[in-house]
Amino acid sequence: MRGRLGLFIGFGAGYVLGAKAGTERYHQLRRLYDNLLASPAFHKATGKARGAVETGLGQAKEKASEGVSKVSDVVKDRRSGNGDGYPANLSVAPPPAH
Repeated sequence: MRGRLGLFIGFGAGYVLGAKAGTERYHQLRRLYDNLLASPAFHKATGKARGAVETGLGQAKEKASEGVSKVSDVVKDRRSGNGDGYPANLSVAPPPAH
């Protein structure tokens, strides 16, 4: 829906700016635009879009908070490790024999 609306708005703006239809066509398109903004369907669609954005933003905040918690836990583990910057429970494989 958003893509189509953007396409129509872009087409209308391009037509108004580029066409040689004169002020009558401009006023006709302007009335169409004003009617679109005043329509209940447009308000309903923008409300749904706003709700979806808020929901997505909330989910993104939760994921970011989880990521920060994980990183801070790793940093705490490394600081409380064996003194060489690695966690105490980390083991490293020996180098391969040639």
